[in-house]
Amino acid sequence: MTDWSPYTIRAAAWFESLRDAICAEFEAIEREAGSEAAFTYTDWKREGVGGEDEETGGGTRGVMKGRVFEKVGVNISTVHGAFAQEFAGSINGASADQPQFSATGISLVAHMANPHVPAVHMNTRFLTTTKAWFGGGGDLNPPIPYEEDTAEFHAAFKAACDAHGPDYYERFKAWADDYFYIPHRQVHRGVGGIFYDHLECPDEAGWEANFAFTQAVGRAFLDVFPRLVRKRMGMDFTPADKSQQLEWRGRYAEFNLVYDRGTLFGLKTGGNIDAILMSLPPEATWS
Repeated sequence: MTDWSPYTIRAAAWFESLRDAICAEFEAIEREAGSEAAFTYTDWKREGVGGEDEETGGGTRGVMKGRVFEKVGVNISTVHGAFAQEFAGSINGASADQPQFSATGISLVAHMANPHVPAVHMNTRFLTTTKAWFGGGGDLNPPIPYEEDTAEFHAAFKAACDAHGPDYYERFKAWADDYFYIPHRQVHRGVGGIFYDHLECPDEAGWEANFAFTQAVGRAFLDVFPRLVRKRMGMDFTPADKSQQLEWRGRYAEFNLVYDRGTLFGLKTGGNIDAILMSLPPEATWS
């Protein structure tokens, strides 16, 4: 089996650099709006599962609350250890007999002050068990959808996909449509994007190809989402618009608490609770 630790280090370095670029861009948007808001960063250490007593990694939770970004969290983490036996069987390449894992990634959720500006989610990650694979994606979650914004967001991710696999966009768009769905509401969480998981790395060449694609996904997000924010952040909105946003946020919270894999993974692997739940909106309503 390949020793993937040097590759985990490389992936972690990329996720950290992407975090820095995204946070700098979001802070620049706040300055354009006349706000001095900035990210605050909190380091955390992983809580060992099943009696682990060695150093098992951790991460950094970044949060900003500003004039444009009502609440945005950008987390990075690099952790390793062993899954609880009852959870190991649900993870690609892990089992009760071989529960060891390592994982590194970036996770981002932005809830916006202006309901005309779409909320957004993006994450990419690299995991190893007895196998090694990448996963991630991004999806747009507008309380008030605009067809041109949806088209622009999808076009950016399609370009990233097309450069790395002729069928990637159709596959990963369909996966996002299936995944970001709230069965008990019978509605999608937003207007979609892409989602991929278990993009396996059989060897070093496979890792390089999948890492390049994962980097392209991060760059696509950094390119397209700030443009959408700048386009909409100065628009006037009504109390009815705000009410629609708050009700939509309730749906978002329901998905993340009931169905989201990342939430479950974090809770089951000793992640930081505040970092795991940073995806929840600062305010929401239910009728």
